[in-house]
Amino acid sequence: MELTPQIKDKLDQLQEKYAAMGQDMSAYLDGLLYADFLTYWDYIHLDTLLSLQSPKTPFPDEEIFIMYHQITELYFKLSLHECRQIAEHPNLTAQFITDRVKRINAYFNALTTSFEVMVNGMEKEQFLKFRMSLLPASGFQSGQYRMIEISAASFIQLVDKSKRSDLVTATIDEQFEHIYWKFGATELATGKQTLTLKQFINKYAAQFRQLAKDREHTNFSALYHKLAAEGQDVSALAEELRKLDLYVNVEWPLSHYKSAVRYLEKDPVDIAATGGTNWQKYLPPRFQKRIFYPFLWTEDQMEEWGKGWVLSVLKTLKNEQQP
Repeated sequence: MELTPQIKDKLDQLQEKYAAMGQDMSAYLDGLLYADFLTYWDYIHLDTLLSLQSPKTPFPDEEIFIMYHQITELYFKLSLHECRQIAEHPNLTAQFITDRVKRINAYFNALTTSFEVMVNGMEKEQFLKFRMSLLPASGFQSGQYRMIEISAASFIQLVDKSKRSDLVTATIDEQFEHIYWKFGATELATGKQTLTLKQFINKYAAQFRQLAKDREHTNFSALYHKLAAEGQDVSALAEELRKLDLYVNVEWPLSHYKSAVRYLEKDPVDIAATGGTNWQKYLPPRFQKRIFYPFLWTEDQMEEWGKGWVLSVLKTLKNEQQP
């Protein structure tokens, strides 16, 4: 084969690259010569990936439950990949952050539209049996989801709404003591912290506090105000942030609410979630009023936050239960 000018040029560039690092290019070419061609299954570690499902019971639908949660965590990892790009970009523009938030919205759209796998994709009888082997583990314990929240909003917006106005000027450590999800993992009977919550705090609390401090000036809300103050056009960014607000604080918890109603609601006494948590008060968006970007919504929109979505879901579920 003839060495074309293009190939010679690339060889010269490689020689310059390795020389700058004090390396011998010919040694690397030997490595390339003897290396095997890459396969798809090796590149994505497919065999390892497909071996990561280890059901605790003999019920077939438990494997669906495991795989969907693993898929969820991969989407969360994709979202955090975008969050880091935004927070660490040295010359951030409105266009750059808009494009990355749009990617996160695409990930959450895939999550919320696929959650029917959890709502209707398992036999209720199987779920109510195998779930007891999972105690006290719970999807509540997704650390990546909490990291997305911290990256997306000013930390004060994650404080329980009953304490928010009193802690506006408090430190992040003080605000963390009243973060909203601590009130969503209490025992139905006693109101005390569940083991689920205690495990979660023990594993992630220090990491969450540090991330909140690192993102104090680089969360999406802070960056939006910074770019707007610089005179950049943030109209497209505002639209994507509104979508993100709805995905994370309405659509995603509502998807879980639908699943909880499908599997855990039982007249006259509701069944507790796997961690014993008070899901009836924790999941519906209208109770939490968790809003990342209140400056992008009207008072009426915030007052009715999530109400329409919850009512529509309840109506759909009621219709499904009718003969």
